[in-house]
Amino acid sequence: MKAAGVPAERGPRERMVFSAAQLIRRDGVAATGMREVAAHAGAPRGSLQHYFPGGKEQLVNEAVGWAGRYAAGRVARFLAALAEPTPSGLFAEMVRQWTDEYRTAGFAGGCPVAAATVDCAESTPATREAAAAAFAAWTEPVGRALTEMGVPEERSGALATLMISSLEGAILIARAERDVRALTAVTRELGPLLDAAVRNEA
Repeated sequence: MKAAGVPAERGPRERMVFSAAQLIRRDGVAATGMREVAAHAGAPRGSLQHYFPGGKEQLVNEAVGWAGRYAAGRVARFLAALAEPTPSGLFAEMVRQWTDEYRTAGFAGGCPVAAATVDCAESTPATREAAAAAFAAWTEPVGRALTEMGVPEERSGALATLMISSLEGAILIARAERDVRALTAVTRELGPLLDAAVRNEA
């Protein structure tokens, strides 16, 4: 969920959803205005009402959904980068994207799903539901990957939740401390536990 430039090949609606996710991950929901989203996306302000008749809430919910799908889609890429997929290797790849970003671009950005949850869980039920669905969309492929690596199916979902929870917490601490210490710590400490969950068929 890095704050990259808006891909020009996307249509205005897709660009605005992408831009909303990038601004939310940096500034939170409350500080992300519709005008700022349109400007970031290079889209006419008048198109906001056309594409998002539900206003800011609809745009935020769609941005949260996009972020969940993006995170889910990254799981296959992380696995493909591993010569021999292991639970610890997958988790290390999940964390590495954040350590790389923070070391090269600073600590301005976090997870848009987490930001939306913090800002809206009590005030906007639809956004809380969108965030819950986004986390579920991310957890499912992680759990499936763990099962395919030999983790018993009855543990895969819980371990996937542990991985994502640990990563999200470490992101928060890293941004507060302006240091990747928490990210490297969860990778080092959680890796052996994850690998130990693999069923030994020998």
